[in-house]
Amino acid sequence: MALPLLMIVIGLIILVWSADLFVEGAAAVARYLGMSPLLIGMVIIGFGTSAPELSVSALSALQGNPGIALGNAYGSNITNIALILGCVALINPITVHSQIIRKELPILFMVTLFVIFQLYDGHLSRFDALLQLAVFVMVMAWMIRQDLKKPDSFEQEVEEELEEHAMSISQAWIWLIAGLALLVLSSRLLVWGAVSIAQDLGVSDLVIGLTIVAIGTSLPELASSVAAARKGEHDLALGNIIGSNLFNTLAVVGLAGSIHPLDIPAEIIHRDGPLMTLLTIALFALGYNRNGGNGQISRLEGSGLLAVYIAYSLYLINTVVSA
Repeated sequence: MALPLLMIVIGLIILVWSADLFVEGAAAVARYLGMSPLLIGMVIIGFGTSAPELSVSALSALQGNPGIALGNAYGSNITNIALILGCVALINPITVHSQIIRKELPILFMVTLFVIFQLYDGHLSRFDALLQLAVFVMVMAWMIRQDLKKPDSFEQEVEEELEEHAMSISQAWIWLIAGLALLVLSSRLLVWGAVSIAQDLGVSDLVIGLTIVAIGTSLPELASSVAAARKGEHDLALGNIIGSNLFNTLAVVGLAGSIHPLDIPAEIIHRDGPLMTLLTIALFALGYNRNGGNGQISRLEGSGLLAVYIAYSLYLINTVVSA
């Protein structure tokens, strides 16, 4: 088991590093092609934090490992809310702006219900997956349109970031291609290691996807959210998690299912899907302010989210030990 564990560690390190390489190259290329900073920030940089989940789930689907593909996506969503937001709230209580309660969170909740409904028959067909991708495109188009109506400091921040990391067009293409190649290579290492460990332990690849793979591929979200929390940029921390969960729920699973139709393990329907939905509802409850102003996720509430994640992880570990 030592070699698979080593491949997972190496795969995760390269995966996180290559995602940054890919995003910086892609952002620079997009700028040379005339894309606006707003679109670069929302589409390319937003895509970048979910690039590890996307590459791992796509490769898992190609290799016939639906458990890792689904566990990676939904496990990352659970990790994002319970573990990452819990940690962020402990560092610095999170201010939840009323706009997030009115717009972004309802979209995430409706998308989550839509996908759970699709999975309830135990199978994700190629048509279902393509429908998820279509919904993702519509949601992204709506969000971009909303931001274009009322441009804020976000576009300026992206513009400054692009100027600070300026590179030539040739260097941008090299970083883009190298980052993409390393994403594929590291995903192969990670999936091979995860499948090998699942076989050695005699447990389903779904459990491995929900734990080791989900935590590993969520490292970019953890790093960026903690950094934002330290600076007091609560919008970035919470927006990063909501955007990542939307991407995982629709684009990551949608791409995996369009590559290869997926049989849905019963545990996803009866355990992981409901928990993901309940955690999304919990964000409403924690961030809601009856007076209509901004809400707040306190340190105590962050501790509660962490407690949920620890209990869930212990339950999954117990299934491994019992097996």
